[in-house]
Amino acid sequence: MNFVFDLDGTICFQGNPVSSNILNCLHSLEQDVIFASARPIRDMLPVLHKRFHTYTLIGGNGSLIYKNRKSVHAHTFTNEQLGIIFKLIHRHQATFLIDSDWDYAYTGPVDHPIVKNVDRGNLAQKLTVNQLTQVVKILIVIMNDYTALLKELEVLDVTIHKHHNEQIIDISPRGIDKWSALKKLGIAENNYIAFGNDANDITMFKHAAHSVMIGNHKELAYYADEKIDCEEQVIINKIRTLAKGDSIF
Repeated sequence: MNFVFDLDGTICFQGNPVSSNILNCLHSLEQDVIFASARPIRDMLPVLHKRFHTYTLIGGNGSLIYKNRKSVHAHTFTNEQLGIIFKLIHRHQATFLIDSDWDYAYTGPVDHPIVKNVDRGNLAQKLTVNQLTQVVKILIVIMNDYTALLKELEVLDVTIHKHHNEQIIDISPRGIDKWSALKKLGIAENNYIAFGNDANDITMFKHAAHSVMIGNHKELAYYADEKIDCEEQVIINKIRTLAKGDSIF
């Protein structure tokens, strides 16, 4: 049985690296561990100790796969899709964070909370959109009308993750999510245990043998088999209990 962990809000918090206590717990597991995040790979690496950089990482909500310190898959937008999205961005005077498989373009405020998690390891380059060779994920940071832009994006052939509280729109190519990446890795339905905390974990929860929601999220709660508090020791205890396989299977 595989274990699949989201990062932010699930096992790492407030932009800080995953704690040594949680990492030691994960390192002790006999089961395979996979990390699956909305972050691109370059932003996942700084919150994981180097001994975990050989683990399988799913980034960009499923658009990127990284194994044994190498990129093995990147699912990109088509030029036609990008043209339509950029027209909408311009019409709504939106600012954005756009990721390629490694580098990025950012036009939002320098003091926006999202900036603190972008390329903290200084592993990439900040480029213009035209300099990016491919685009795997688009995050609309600020726009003049969140509801109107969201409505126009939702009719496009793309996957959208909505963050209503932050008024942020997260866009990926159609059919790309954490479950699609797990399938690409050969992970079968009902053959993994998932830990997550947000709407972008829904597809991962739907196909898991067991799913654990950290904290509370109204949309995700419907698909969670159980909910636990966002406390380090509680999370560690739950991982250890499920690893023993004597509580749910």
